[in-house]
Amino acid sequence: MFFSVILLSIIYAKEDMNMSKKYNTLTPQEQEVIIHKATEPPYSGKYNNFYEKGTFICKRCDAKLYRSEDKFSSNCGWPSFDDEIKGAIKRVLDKDGKRIEIVCANCGAHLGHVFEGEGFTPKNVRHCVNSISMKFIPDKKQTTKKAYFAGGCFWGVEYYFQKHKGVLSAISGFMGGDFENPSYEDVIYKNTGHVEVVEVNYDESKVSYEELAKLFFEIHDPTQTNGQGPDIGDQYLSVAFYNDEKEKQTIEKLIEILKSKGYKIATKVKKATKFYKAEEYHQDYYFKNGKIPYCHTYTKRF
Repeated sequence: MFFSVILLSIIYAKEDMNMSKKYNTLTPQEQEVIIHKATEPPYSGKYNNFYEKGTFICKRCDAKLYRSEDKFSSNCGWPSFDDEIKGAIKRVLDKDGKRIEIVCANCGAHLGHVFEGEGFTPKNVRHCVNSISMKFIPDKKQTTKKAYFAGGCFWGVEYYFQKHKGVLSAISGFMGGDFENPSYEDVIYKNTGHVEVVEVNYDESKVSYEELAKLFFEIHDPTQTNGQGPDIGDQYLSVAFYNDEKEKQTIEKLIEILKSKGYKIATKVKKATKFYKAEEYHQDYYFKNGKIPYCHTYTKRF
């Protein structure tokens, strides 16, 4: 018995040594979820509304877990997948005796839970995964670009762009002023020169800048001169920020088309400057609250 205890101690010590060499160092927050099986707050994870092409790997051991083509929007508050990379996921009964926990098959890192029978996709399976449990490796073949549009309250602008094909993510923030690192309160109550803007990250192989620019003119009123809908103020003005001359020409061409149709366009065309991301509670606002925009609607104009 004595020698058995010693032998087990040696084995465990070796395993601990191997783990320290093999696994990545985790922050206290990552340890809380990955090792102690906590759950990150809903809608707080960076991969919740994230649709770039690539592979999601384990934060702890770098094992491949999910492919981007198996990710879908469930509006549950956490990244959702309807399939895993073969052999990457292990299912175990949760300690609550009801749910099925999913862990990394390679290192046992807690990922989340799996649910069946909800009908979200034809596969009828939803892997509900904590963003903090994963890392993302982008597909090198993907051509990702950024576009910047200001059309009133960024909640509504973000909402419509997130739903459009080829858009990988839409982020609410500020642009156009000289005030550095502005907060929402700064933009609302101070003369920062910034407007509420949305950074649109998109896959150029799936959607063109011109298509996104057309959508911009169709999800807000580009003729309103003092804001957007009931939101009045300089921070709510209509502005198309261009990154290069080609984008500028595209915007100007669309404005001329709208003018020829009788629209008195108030949209300003400006060179893109530094983008400042807004506070986290502004991100994915309508998805978090289960509502729809109150001052943005789609109107076909082209």
